Amino acid sequence: MTSKSQSVLKIRLPVWRARLLVTLMFMGFMALAARALYCQSVNKDFLQAEAEKRYARTTKLIATRGLITDRNGEALAISTAVETVTANPGQINLESIAPEKLIKLSELLGLKLDYIKRRLIQKKTFVYLKRQISPNVAREVMALKVPGISLQTEYKRYYPNGEATAHLVGFTSRDQKGQEGLEYSYQNTLAGKSGSRRINRNAKNQIIEEVGTISAAENGTELSLSIDRNLQYVAFSEAKNAAIEHEAKSASVVVLDTLTGEILALANWPSYNPNNRSSFTPKLLRNRAIIDQFEPGSTLKPFTVAAALEGKFVKPNTLIDIEDGRFRIGRRTINDTHPKESLLTVTDIIQRSSNVGTAKISLMMKPKDLWEVLSHSGFGQLPTSRFPGEVRGSLRSADNWKTIEQATISYGHGVSVSLLQLARAYTIFAREGMLVPVTFEKRMQKVEGSRVISSTTSRSVLAMLETVTQEGGTGTKAAIPGYRVAGKTGTAHKLVRGQYARDKYRSSFVGLAPVSNPRLIVAVVVDEPSGGKHYGGDVAAPVFRKVMEEALTTLGIDPDDFVIEQEAKRQILQGPV
Repeated sequence: MTSKSQSVLKIRLPVWRARLLVTLMFMGFMALAARALYCQSVNKDFLQAEAEKRYARTTKLIATRGLITDRNGEALAISTAVETVTANPGQINLESIAPEKLIKLSELLGLKLDYIKRRLIQKKTFVYLKRQISPNVAREVMALKVPGISLQTEYKRYYPNGEATAHLVGFTSRDQKGQEGLEYSYQNTLAGKSGSRRINRNAKNQIIEEVGTISAAENGTELSLSIDRNLQYVAFSEAKNAAIEHEAKSASVVVLDTLTGEILALANWPSYNPNNRSSFTPKLLRNRAIIDQFEPGSTLKPFTVAAALEGKFVKPNTLIDIEDGRFRIGRRTINDTHPKESLLTVTDIIQRSSNVGTAKISLMMKPKDLWEVLSHSGFGQLPTSRFPGEVRGSLRSADNWKTIEQATISYGHGVSVSLLQLARAYTIFAREGMLVPVTFEKRMQKVEGSRVISSTTSRSVLAMLETVTQEGGTGTKAAIPGYRVAGKTGTAHKLVRGQYARDKYRSSFVGLAPVSNPRLIVAVVVDEPSGGKHYGGDVAAPVFRKVMEEALTTLGIDPDDFVIEQEAKRQILQGPV
């Protein structure tokens, strides 16, 4: 070492400079300590909140929507878990993502690449990319390992019976909110209540820790319907077959249990597939059996006769002169389709469906007498089935009826009903004068109704309705071997722009079985049959027979002959009273 370098090493710094350096270092450490103390105490809550914004999240715990089942526990609507692809644009740098990954992402999700890029540059912390995808696609998306892309579990509604129960059950939105049918009307029951939980995510938007549940999700309540799935399918199939065979615009069927008021089946054609939203159109969504109104035609005649019997204006064997099947009221003429005799009993008038005879019976009464029976039978009133959009139909006050209106209303013109209303009204002939409340919920037990007519009047009209399905009646094609069947045909011209169209009809049939102990009502209407037949007895009665026959078998209801035989045996065993 040179003497020069040794002299440099021997140079000593001034004492004040050393002390200044130590002081500055001490003050620096004190400042850091003060800052740490400030952050840990005074500003702790603010800083923690800011930090949590970057990694902590509160997520929703989705409640599972309640199952909808038929009366036997068979599923009609199910919620299945699916994955939804989400993104946090705040954690995504598009330039750092390989272009081939974005292209693959767009292919997997079926979305345009430009759309995905626009979503990923939004100034938000959460966006949806694609909702409710299959598990396989979800796995492929996550395998791309795109930063900021994650999955969220949701639920998708699935309807196992498709179009057969579509109008009845309805459907939900992507957010599991009821949009149509019973899914809509029972939304609060089925929806349940969502919960929430706290989670921590890393920079890649991946969940690294579940902090805890803030509030647990409450799943929706199961809804057990009165519907029998198998019978529903039969009703739907027969409505479809009838509409196709007769080249009709639509067809509807309703099946009621007269003891409980349960709606066992309610079907329409055309229908739609609730699992395929691309098939939805306003016309297809309409539940025609509940929402559509139509003039019931001759299916209303039994109520006119019931009112006349109740007021003791006629008896079943009272003779009515229908003349030559033409009856003039002022400048209007009421016609019968095919009169055979001039004198008919009241029973014959129902069996042969005489407009003239029914009109003459109606004019024996005051307008209010007929109106009260019709109104108390549910016409002009809501059925209160809880189905959204149900209609009350139209029944004007009797105070405004003209003579011709009273006459035409008696055979179902000038009044409008829904098919569900009409089916319910016929319970007064099945339950000895009592109008039964209807329901879509599983009820099982017998319900009491409200009295409309006496049991004597009810039994008399029921006996008349049975003749309709026997030889000489208009509804022989509704007869079922082994069972006594009662019912009424209806063939009404349709109103088109305020005028009755000569070549447009609604064909209907409403019937009960078995007559010895009426348990079921089946109502059928076919709109604008154009395949060569249009009478209710030719178009709607065969549909009734097929559906009723299946319903009697499904519910294990014994034929009338067996019922009568069993009753006779019971009386023999009991002996004379």
